[in-house]
Amino acid sequence: MVVGFIGLGRMGGPMCRNLARKSGAEVLAYDLARPAVEACAEAGATAAESVADLAGRADVIFTSLPTPAAMEAVVLGTGGIGESARAGTTYFDLTTNSLSLVRRAGAALEEKGVTMLDAPVSGGPKGAEAGTLSIMVSGPREAYDANLELLRSFTGSPVYLGALGGGTIAKLCNNLIGLCAVAASAEALMLGTMAGLDPKVLDEVIRSSTGDSIAYRALADRALSGDYSADFALDLSYKDIHLALELADELSVPLPQGVQVHNLMRMARGMGWGSLDPTVIMRVLETTMQREIRS
Repeated sequence: MVVGFIGLGRMGGPMCRNLARKSGAEVLAYDLARPAVEACAEAGATAAESVADLAGRADVIFTSLPTPAAMEAVVLGTGGIGESARAGTTYFDLTTNSLSLVRRAGAALEEKGVTMLDAPVSGGPKGAEAGTLSIMVSGPREAYDANLELLRSFTGSPVYLGALGGGTIAKLCNNLIGLCAVAASAEALMLGTMAGLDPKVLDEVIRSSTGDSIAYRALADRALSGDYSADFALDLSYKDIHLALELADELSVPLPQGVQVHNLMRMARGMGWGSLDPTVIMRVLETTMQREIRS
């Protein structure tokens, strides 16, 4: 089996390297950034010359791309997977994507004889490095079953969600919860600090109480240290919640909390913090209140 992997960034690079080390398949790797390809080659992958080169040789293709627009260009653009992949190829999109684009791409690829599954992942760069990501897969069940061991070579807990698009829906819902929880955590720490509590003591209380969560700890650790260097950039998280709001708009579902968090993230981006960690929304509150909670 020949497996192709396109998109070797903070998430895709570790996934491709784990695939090369653990799957037993021949892995082709492609990215516009040559150092990213070379890092995967050191793990056992072979560099592809282009998307078309990779797609024409692979039996199974994975893409991990930063935006729906990037995925659309790779799949439906000139020289892309749609033009270059052979009939019978299976394609997994790991991108956090637009539901409408996933379904449109799936229909276009089906006409070419290519089977598409959407398979977004969760767990961040650390989970990608460790191979413990959760992966939410939807599309034809037989294609999922046939490639389950490939998925297990770079993730920890594959889950099948039915017809194409189910994985994308689940990922957008998951990210909506996480980002709303980060915003609520920032508000709580600011409220407690402004009311006179030592933020470190308040943090100890929350970590042993019902307010504790992965999202809370991520926010509190960053806020108390003042280090907002990015594991995953605010700009990408902003894109994720924007996609959730677009889906809600299509379905006429109110997302009042999501809208407010979207605006808070938009303010952070306007302040020039888009390349920092999403928890930097704490700084929006600190700037408004002229108070740093760590002090």
